[in-house]
Amino acid sequence: MTRIATRTIGAAEVTILTDGGIDFGTELFPGTLPDHIADLMQRQKAASIATNFNAVLIREGGRTVLCDAGPRDLFGPTCGDLPLAMAEAGLDPAQVDTLFATHLHPDHIAGMITAQGAAVFPNAELVVTRAEHAFWSDEAATGAMPDPIPDWSALARAVLAAYGSRLRLIDPQDQIAPGLTAMPLAGHTPGHSGWRLSSGTAQLIHGGDIIHAPVLQAADPNIAIAFDLDMDTARETRKRLLDELATDGALFTGGHFLQPAFHVAVRDGAGYRLERP
Repeated sequence: MTRIATRTIGAAEVTILTDGGIDFGTELFPGTLPDHIADLMQRQKAASIATNFNAVLIREGGRTVLCDAGPRDLFGPTCGDLPLAMAEAGLDPAQVDTLFATHLHPDHIAGMITAQGAAVFPNAELVVTRAEHAFWSDEAATGAMPDPIPDWSALARAVLAAYGSRLRLIDPQDQIAPGLTAMPLAGHTPGHSGWRLSSGTAQLIHGGDIIHAPVLQAADPNIAIAFDLDMDTARETRKRLLDELATDGALFTGGHFLQPAFHVAVRDGAGYRLERP
C-alpha cells in the first residue's frame, strides 16, 4: 500500500505523505442530526466517516519544505506511518530545511518530536504563526480550558522548545519559504493557517483543517466539528474557501483529505463535491 501521492506544480514536486487514518464518530459533529449524516454518507456510498492525517513535502529549487508531521503514536495503531511515508518518498529527516505547522494540534505536530521530546528534523527551521504560538504558549490560559486542551498545549510547548532558536514566527500572510505563502483561515484555532504554493503559473492551495471529514463537510459546509475552537467562524471560513476554490477551479489539498488528496471543488446543490483532477 502506497502512503504517498505526488504531483508536479510548476517547477515544484509536491508529495502528500499520509501518516495514517481513523474513522470519526457522529458525536464529533455537534448540532448535526445523525439522520443528516447518514443521508450524506448514503448519497456518497461511504461506509464510514473516514479521515486521513497528511503532511505535505515540497521540493523546489534545492529547498525541502515539510508542512505538518502527523500524530506520531498518539492516535492508535492505524497512525504513525510518517517515517514509512518519508522513506517511500526518499526523504531523510535531515534534508528538511523548513518545517511549517498549519496549527499546533497534536495530529499536526507530534511527529515533529520523538516521544522523548527531541527534534525529529535536526536541520529544519520551524515556522509558526504568531497567533498560534501565543495561544498555545500560554500555559495559564490553556491550562484553565476543558480537556484535552491542557495536554495539547503541553505538547505544543514541547515541540516549540525542541526547535528553540530554530523557531520563526510569521504574520498571517507572510512568506513561509520562497513561493510558499501563509493563508489565514480563522476559526479552527487562533492562528490556524493554510498556504498557497505558487510556481510559475501553477499553484496549489492547502486548506489546513478547514475540512476534517470530506464526506460530510464538503457536501454540507455548515457541518461543524468539535475540534473547532470557534465553530461559527470556522463554518464561515469553510464556506468562503470552498466558494473561492469552486469559482477559481484551483487545485487544493488539506490536512485530512483521503488519498490521493489532490482535489478541485465543484458546486453541487447547496454544497460541493470534491473531484480528483
